[in-house]
Amino acid sequence: MADKFLIVVQAESQERAKALHALLYGQELHEAGYDVQIMFDGAGTTWVKEFKNPENKYFDVYKHVEKLGIIAGACEYCANAFGVIDQVKEANVPLFGDAGGHPSLVKYVKKGYTPLIL
Repeated sequence: MADKFLIVVQAESQERAKALHALLYGQELHEAGYDVQIMFDGAGTTWVKEFKNPENKYFDVYKHVEKLGIIAGACEYCANAFGVIDQVKEANVPLFGDAGGHPSLVKYVKKGYTPLIL
């Protein structure tokens, strides 16, 4: 049975439910005692900007998940490509580019994480 999960948020801008559920699943797993990390990748990097906006409907959910310490980071390459690098940095979300500019999935798998991609 898996006890470590890496939730990769790749949801497009019109896929709010997927992005929100990545946070909710992360919270639920963490509160049940599992080791969870959330990584924003691809178009999912834009959700950092969206969720950090206090006017966003799910701002409080993001803030709670952020306080849990389970937001691992975001893809440096993709944050640049989607024009949100400054907002990701301002949100204090670490940027990863250890696999050709992208976060390494293998690094997490080798540490026993099961990836869940939303």
